[in-house]
Amino acid sequence: MGKWFDADDVREAYGHIRDHVRRTPLEEAVYLNGGDTRYFFKLESQQIGKSFKIRGAYNTMSRLSDRERRHGVGTVSTGNHGVAVAYAARELGIRDCMVVVPMGTPHSKTDRIRYYGARSMMLGSDYDDSITLGINYIDRNEMFFVDPYEYDPRVYCGQGTIGLEVLEQNPEVDTIVVPVGGGGLITGIATIAKAMRPDVRIVGVQTSACPAMLQSLRDGVCYNRYPTSGRTVCEAIVGGVGQIAFDMLPDLLDQMIIVSERSIRSAFKFMVSREQLSIEPGSAMVVAAVREHAELVGGRNVALVISGGNLDADVLSAILEEDFGDEG
Repeated sequence: MGKWFDADDVREAYGHIRDHVRRTPLEEAVYLNGGDTRYFFKLESQQIGKSFKIRGAYNTMSRLSDRERRHGVGTVSTGNHGVAVAYAARELGIRDCMVVVPMGTPHSKTDRIRYYGARSMMLGSDYDDSITLGINYIDRNEMFFVDPYEYDPRVYCGQGTIGLEVLEQNPEVDTIVVPVGGGGLITGIATIAKAMRPDVRIVGVQTSACPAMLQSLRDGVCYNRYPTSGRTVCEAIVGGVGQIAFDMLPDLLDQMIIVSERSIRSAFKFMVSREQLSIEPGSAMVVAAVREHAELVGGRNVALVISGGNLDADVLSAILEEDFGDEG
C-alpha cells in the first residue's frame, strides 16, 4: 500500500516541535504490573492541552504560509484536536480559529477551546455528521482546514514523535500499545518505532462501540465514516479511518484488540482509584486490553500510550459509582 511519509519525516517533525511541546513522562505502573511483565504509561494526558494532539497540530500549523495564517484556520473535533488547534493558533499568532464540535461534546473541552482564544460551534449529532458540516463551513470561509487524521502527513509525523520519545526513554520497551480512532496516532508511532527497533510490536486497541479500523482492514475498504453503536465513553476516539492510516498501517500493525465499553469504564476506574492518574476514559482502553487480553498484548516491557486527560467531571462521578466487582 501507499507510503505517505517515513521515519525521517517523523524525526524532522520532532526537531520542529520539541521546543513547543512537553516531553511527557514514561511512568511505570504500580498495580498493573504482574508476573514477568512491566507496564509503562506514556502520559500524554500531561501534554499541553491534555492530549497528544498538540504534536500534530503544531507541526502542521507552524508550516503555514503568511496568506494561510491571515485567512485563519478551522477544524472539526470531538474536543482534543480542537483544543490543540486553538492552543497552536494562539502560540503562532493566528487570530481567527474556528473549532466545530459535535453536539454533546463535554464542556471541559469546549471551555478549554475558548480559553485558548478560539471560537467553537456545535454542528452535527456525531463526529461523522459534524465533519461533513464543519468542512463545508470552513471551506466557505476560505480558512485552512487543520486535518485531524485523514490526508495530512504532517499531522501523522507530529503524533509519531511519541514513539521516538518512548524508545529513547526506555530502550528496553518491546511492545507499544496505542488507542485507535482515525489511526493517525498509531501509524505515526509505528513508523518511527519500527525504524528504530524493527522487532518492536505495535498493538492497537479499539472500542467495540466503533471498531472502524478493524473492519476497514478486514474488508479492505477505508471507512472514512463509521457509525458508533450505543453510548460510549470514548467520544474522543470514535469515527472513521484516515486514508493515510488505511494505506500504511497493514505493514506496521502486529495486533488489533477490541475491548468492551464496560471493560474500558472498569479500567478507567482502576486508573483513577488505583494508579492515581487523571486520564480521560477513552485512554483507558489500552489498560482494558492488558487486563482482559494480556496474552494478546504480549511483551515483557510494554508501553501503554495514555492519549488524553481532558476529563469530564460528570463522567468521572458516574463511573466511580459503578460496581465492577473485582474489576474496578
